[in-house]
Amino acid sequence: MKKFAVVLAGCGVFDGAEITEAVLTLLAIDKAGALYQCFAPDMEQYHVMDHLHKKPAGEKRNVLTEAARITRGDIKPLGEFKASDFDALIFPGGFGAAKNLCSWAYEGESAKVNPDVEKAVKSMHEAGKPIGAMCIAPVILAILFKGAKLTTGHDPASGEFIEKKGNKYIQADHAQVVIDPVHKIFTTPCYMLDATVSQIAEGTENIVNEMVKW
Repeated sequence: MKKFAVVLAGCGVFDGAEITEAVLTLLAIDKAGALYQCFAPDMEQYHVMDHLHKKPAGEKRNVLTEAARITRGDIKPLGEFKASDFDALIFPGGFGAAKNLCSWAYEGESAKVNPDVEKAVKSMHEAGKPIGAMCIAPVILAILFKGAKLTTGHDPASGEFIEKKGNKYIQADHAQVVIDPVHKIFTTPCYMLDATVSQIAEGTENIVNEMVKW
């Protein structure tokens, strides 16, 4: 059976992993007849957001500890990831991808990628294995690659960033998957577009199924 490594950025759309995208990604992997193991960096979050009032909460939380909420505790520190153990690597979205997994949300063009994230992506790429990213998570790949085809839907800010980093921005609609066969990268917009839960489910299934084909 194919095995996916799923990297989460915490728990919650504004400061971590987008929970709907994360759960539906796991469901899509299971429906595709594959296995998964979740990972997250063992690090302090950039900040903690009050999701009800949409403002900083003035707390400190750990990305790995928060992501464990989504996975019923079945999660490993990303530092333990080994490309040889997996057939594919995928990143659900949520602004934690741009705040915790990389620094694009607050450093813009000077953004850097978390060292454990960078190591995981580069090791999978060197092994010739597929890498997927949804929602805002493709900005991580924009920092690490040149000449890659990526999408975040129709978002001007992230699209401009992707282009400035030397990649090709492709506009995409609900459930569409942009495939870069050269880099074996798969991206889809999810909640970068105004979407329903069923549209997110379709998007996660499509990206997972395309990755399984490879």
